[in-house]
Amino acid sequence: MTRYQEIKTQLQTTPKTWLVTGCAGFIGSNLLETLLLLDQQVVGLDNFATGHQYNLDEVKAQVSATQWQNFNFIEGDIRNADDCSKALNTTVNDVDYILHQAALGSVPRSIADPVLTNSANITGFLNMLVAAKEAQVTTFVYAASSSTYGDHPALPKVEEIIGKPLSPYAVTKYVNELYADVFNKTYGLNTTGLRYFNVFGKRQDPDGAYAAVIPKWTAAMIENQDVFVNGDGETSRDFCFIENAVQANILAATAQDSGKNQVYNVALGDRTTLNTLFDSLKSALQSNGVDYQKTPAYRDFRAGDVRHSQADISKAQSLLGFQPEFKIQQGIDKAMPWYIKFLSK
Repeated sequence: MTRYQEIKTQLQTTPKTWLVTGCAGFIGSNLLETLLLLDQQVVGLDNFATGHQYNLDEVKAQVSATQWQNFNFIEGDIRNADDCSKALNTTVNDVDYILHQAALGSVPRSIADPVLTNSANITGFLNMLVAAKEAQVTTFVYAASSSTYGDHPALPKVEEIIGKPLSPYAVTKYVNELYADVFNKTYGLNTTGLRYFNVFGKRQDPDGAYAAVIPKWTAAMIENQDVFVNGDGETSRDFCFIENAVQANILAATAQDSGKNQVYNVALGDRTTLNTLFDSLKSALQSNGVDYQKTPAYRDFRAGDVRHSQADISKAQSLLGFQPEFKIQQGIDKAMPWYIKFLSK
């Protein structure tokens, strides 16, 4: 039995109370679904800036009526300190764990509007830290980012060695790590950062100017539109299926003391080029009855992007018991029916 399997069994035997910020978003709604299926009490906070009501509706359809009653949703904004405090004082039981996912993602969005990104990702983050400290929450797990590695060229990426940030978004995620460390050392709040590497899966929004590459390309292929590749297609990323990221969050929240107050890479420890990704998506669509015949359209590299990214996940493996269950093709194959159904609505 893996560490993750052990923890899930323990949680079902002794349920805890969790706060998931950004619960109507991509990662947050997947965390919500898993926790409710494990019969946990969950408080959710979201302002629908990038999340959607239909994500919550979909979670409701995936769990039992009794499990859904264990969910208490609060529409609020992490930039408002009162909303953060309210989220931690709205249940009979004290919140045991915070999974802080609320943020404004996207490197291009941060370049277009650095002030808005700073407000959500730094002011909002600090508000949640203060609220967690005052509520004496057991552990604060937060979404960090592989963008923190910046211009450091070495591969694979190890947690202790970073470069200079290449975008306002990367700056905000690094500041999160600094604040979390200070709150641990100054106030004794247990904090754990998860540096996500290109997480993908169901409920990742394919629409909008800042959509991630997998849902954006998948949507284009389904609709028989051109797929645009930034650069020559040999840029590579460590793509991580959503269920691997969910596992990392739950393991981090419930970790032994030796595993807390750390920053971890959350990825596969592998690299896939954009050209290979294109072929993988095309193949998965063909298996689901969608025959895409176009070739990629190449254009200039995008400002703020790094050329290659690959994680060393040995730290998460040794201290958390993290064992990614899905490789990239397995994740694409599992997510593809959801994309097809979502885009056919």
